[in-house]
Amino acid sequence: MDAAQTIRNAIADVTALRLHRAGDPALGAAVGHIKTLQARRFRGTYADLLASPAAGPAARFFLEELYGDSDYTERDHQFGRIAGTLQTLFPQPVVATAVALAVLHAQTEALDQDMGRAWLAQPDGGQGLSPAARYAAAWRTVGQQHGRQEQLQRVQAMGADLARLTRTPGLRTMLRMMRRPAQAAGMGALQTFLEAGFDTFGQLARQRGGVEQFLAAIEQRETALMELLFHAAPVACETELARTLGQAR
Repeated sequence: MDAAQTIRNAIADVTALRLHRAGDPALGAAVGHIKTLQARRFRGTYADLLASPAAGPAARFFLEELYGDSDYTERDHQFGRIAGTLQTLFPQPVVATAVALAVLHAQTEALDQDMGRAWLAQPDGGQGLSPAARYAAAWRTVGQQHGRQEQLQRVQAMGADLARLTRTPGLRTMLRMMRRPAQAAGMGALQTFLEAGFDTFGQLARQRGGVEQFLAAIEQRETALMELLFHAAPVACETELARTLGQAR
């Protein structure tokens, strides 16, 4: 399957999930709660990286573009509309990164929607449970350990791809020159994503071992959290989630 069709399929999946939530306000609200909690959890887990002058821009990029609760509807519309044009305007490594982003986005939306259903299905509507306890219970109900590990691998690959792009001679100049053509072609959101990713990971790559250390921290902390959520006693999950949510700023 070519890049354009892969992007179209991924965006079609995301659009179908959104339409389903639009027809089920309770599910839409539950998924919104899930996304908000996940963004807060990321802020707590990576409070040190977010506060770091060196790693802060990359951590904020991950939060805003991959782990956050932002509304990506406009970016998705652009992706779906210009998937074919993408291959003619951007070099192949950039196209591959756009494809990876679309696939990761579709997988994340599907997992979040499953979490929303589990959130609503808890006994007594989850009354009496703290947000941390309710989130942990929903996580275990959904399961999909392989899918969660695959999601983390895709996030890691996205960071590595962006770091590699920064080492492509002349690419930053090319991206800058493509601002107007990208806007004219309806690709402003994609252009913003690529430039932000290029600049943040370019800054990190200028520090010896910066990218490797950043991605290693993401992998280590996310893996530890997944192990906890899948295998630890419920009270341990609730305690750790409550701690990280409390650290969020």
